[in-house]
Amino acid sequence: MGSPKFMRPKPRGHGGGGGGGGGVERSPNLYVANCGPAVGLSFDAIARAFSEFGLVTGVYAADESGTRVIVSFSDEGCADAAFTAFNCRPCSMLAGRFLHIRYSVPRPSPPVRGHDSVEVCLTAKELNIPGLYLFHDFITPKEEEELLAAVDSRTWISLAKRRVQHYGYEFCYQTRNVDTTKRLGELPSFVSPVLERISACTDLDCATAINLDQFTVNEYPPGVGLSPHIDTHSAFEDGIFSLSLAGPCIMEFRRYQEGSWQSDSVMSKDMNGEDPESSINFLRRAVYLPPRSLLVLSGEARYAWLHYIPHHKVDYVKDNLIRRALRRVSFTFRKVRRGPCRCTYIQYCDSQR
Repeated sequence: MGSPKFMRPKPRGHGGGGGGGGGVERSPNLYVANCGPAVGLSFDAIARAFSEFGLVTGVYAADESGTRVIVSFSDEGCADAAFTAFNCRPCSMLAGRFLHIRYSVPRPSPPVRGHDSVEVCLTAKELNIPGLYLFHDFITPKEEEELLAAVDSRTWISLAKRRVQHYGYEFCYQTRNVDTTKRLGELPSFVSPVLERISACTDLDCATAINLDQFTVNEYPPGVGLSPHIDTHSAFEDGIFSLSLAGPCIMEFRRYQEGSWQSDSVMSKDMNGEDPESSINFLRRAVYLPPRSLLVLSGEARYAWLHYIPHHKVDYVKDNLIRRALRRVSFTFRKVRRGPCRCTYIQYCDSQR
């Protein structure tokens, strides 16, 4: 059974008092940011710190970032006391971190068909996103089996909701970047045939122009996805290559029409109870990624469109229900950037903002 899902409660019709909660309805559940495994705080340590205020019935990952958790108490009074003591203050029992807290309530179950209605495309051409390519059956079933066996024979790193492996350079999820002074070595030999096939793609200028030197393996259990993001411009060159193995999924894309998108703006929306899906200031696309397909993001698709995997166990593709497999594994290949990015998409570029 998966962890319960939570959301911030709606404001009350009149001003509430006490505990710094304003007009927001209290609950026994607290949404706590700047706290979690990704910043070195285990769920057990978090539970011990908050149990000072009463019985903690559970600590859950609020999302896959590893930096936000839900702390559930047995009653609202305990949660109120913890909110008052810890919100926007350093917590000595949690490495002195400043915690940012909001009340939270269980999220209602979504309709059977899901919460969105974006049309899912089967080809890159249907998406009409410049620089995006999708190659079906890029490898054979036998090659897929061999690649999965190769990574399963190696050591996995556990994140909040999925497992990863890094080669060439480690990707740091806290900074969304790589440390170019800490090279892990050459890419493993078992991916050499894949890299050779990528470089042979005559339709892709970005494939033949760069020597891919960073490789990340992600394993997604059913229902686990990926938050909206653009791969950091200063971290990687143009051209991101993602090979899907074992199970299918839907990948969605957003292109914002005004202003810029930054990771802290998404956190701000989460903390203020806003639903990103309700926004109308972005274009939205979706594509079905079958096993053994290769997705390529280059140019505008790489630099200006957010990509993400919805946290679903079931996807709807052309009116067909497709249940996600027990696991999906992605191989992502990139080229580490050695200098600042000079792209023309300044509003999304951390090197130029």
